[in-house]
Amino acid sequence: MNLKNLLKLYSDRNCETVYVKRMVKNNNSKQQIYVAQGDTQILNVFPLNDFKAVLNNNAKKETFHATCNFFWLDDEGNKSLAPSAKFILYPKYPEVRFSGFIQGCKNAPSEILNTAVDGRFLFFGVSKNNEIFGYVTRAESEIANEFSKLKNIPMIGILYSLAIQAQKIVIDTKGQLIQKLKEIYSKGWIDSKQLKPGFILAACNESRCGGLTLEAELGIIQNGRSEPDYLGWEIKQFGVRKLHLINSSRITLMTPEPDGGLYKDKGGIDFVRKYGYVSPKNIERMDFTGYHKCNQIQNKSGLTLSIDGYNFLNNKIDNANGGIYLSDKNGNIAASWSFSKMLSHWNRKHAKATYVPSLLNTIPNRQYQYSNKVIMGEGTDFSFFIDSVASGKIFYDPGIHIDNIFKDTTLKPRSQFRISSKHIHELYSSIEIVDLNQVY
Repeated sequence: MNLKNLLKLYSDRNCETVYVKRMVKNNNSKQQIYVAQGDTQILNVFPLNDFKAVLNNNAKKETFHATCNFFWLDDEGNKSLAPSAKFILYPKYPEVRFSGFIQGCKNAPSEILNTAVDGRFLFFGVSKNNEIFGYVTRAESEIANEFSKLKNIPMIGILYSLAIQAQKIVIDTKGQLIQKLKEIYSKGWIDSKQLKPGFILAACNESRCGGLTLEAELGIIQNGRSEPDYLGWEIKQFGVRKLHLINSSRITLMTPEPDGGLYKDKGGIDFVRKYGYVSPKNIERMDFTGYHKCNQIQNKSGLTLSIDGYNFLNNKIDNANGGIYLSDKNGNIAASWSFSKMLSHWNRKHAKATYVPSLLNTIPNRQYQYSNKVIMGEGTDFSFFIDSVASGKIFYDPGIHIDNIFKDTTLKPRSQFRISSKHIHELYSSIEIVDLNQVY
């Protein structure tokens, strides 16, 4: 087995991105394996299931666990499920460890994993089907020798990041993405479309077609992740009134439903009846809307957004049972989002993201034009999200309503956490506005 053959195994499993951990002596199944230290951005590269808070009597051991669909690959490409594999976030450090990867798996490479030597490499291939495929090398293997000689490999935290295209490693993924975006920008107005499975192009005529058209131009077919990706980069389109006004738009970051408070206990209908208002356009409808910013009373709802269980001096969660709360003047919790809930949704963001402004034209038919200026951010972390909520840069902007309030009432849920495009830089370690006109 060599590196080329390993990359083919990953390509055959529909993987375009592979992350690599250089293992040290104490990396084994008993000690667990560190995949992040000092930050949590690695959580944004793996497709994980929902986080769950695990509370022990010793507060130092408050953790969040997330399971995943993890398989070991052998040299022939056969996969073996590791049913107990999970990622554990220790928020007080913070650090992330990989655990349970041998338990219950008959074909796990236990001998290599438990050999106490430096120089081994652990590969994580992430597939478009939200599966993770593991492969571990011996220190003296040909793959380990080949990988050690590679130069200028980008990193996500302490993991190497390999993008694979046509079974070859792409080192400069950012440069390749920029060139592709320049091609799209140079086309001017593009007919609205979408790329369906089987690489079938079809017309598109709905509000989300700006993103679908951009995806089609990039050759991206919709997948299970909340945002499409290109060589490991999240691609997010947003509409603007004029192409140069890239700082003038509100961007929806995520849409988690509350998992606590009156909204959870009694349901969204009772929640809107208590804190909403009758629509001025329809007396049989009630709305719950308005910007809700941290520590500010919202005039329409009378509710205040707050954060509990987070240490802003250290930028760490100090109470795994805390979260974001929406409370009335009497201290009653109208709705809340646990840290577990928000971590699960934040995990769907990517560690690297590109935000592309667009214009819409509907006459004679729906078309989109994409800006020459794109925003590229690298290195996100859950602490950046919480800090932005606390400062009011991220706000809760619901569009919830109930219809037929007198009989057969129905709920239309729409919880949104949003941010102005001018504050996107708050969510990343580094940010760059790239002018495609200046790219050659």
